[in-house]
Amino acid sequence: QVQLAESGGGSVEAGGSLRLSCAASGYTYGPFCMGWFRQGSGKEREEVARIDSDDSTNYADSVKGRFTISKDNAKNTLYLQMNGLKPEDTGTYFCAADPSWGHECTSDWLRRGHSGQGTQVTVSS
Repeated sequence: QVQLAESGGGSVEAGGSLRLSCAASGYTYGPFCMGWFRQGSGKEREEVARIDSDDSTNYADSVKGRFTISKDNAKNTLYLQMNGLKPEDTGTYFCAADPSWGHECTSDWLRRGHSGQGTQVTVSS
């Protein structure tokens, strides 16, 4: 059974840091494309960052220079290091994985794939 389990959320003041983790299990191969989405209250879910099998990354403009996505293939774990947090970063953060391969790692493929239950991040001003 495929499972994505997020952890590491919490409450911090503006300017603080958090590191999110996502443990992936149940995959026979990969997943090769993974990412993080977030959803604020009353807002649509938006992609924060994604990472491909060759470790190429892509970030939302709003987090560039502050967030870093990485993965440990040996541990089947995805990370999101968040520095310089702002109140607008508040929301539920979801780990996503595309279980297929043979195509480019994109936001659309991640949205169609698997998602975790989410972990709450709250940034106070």
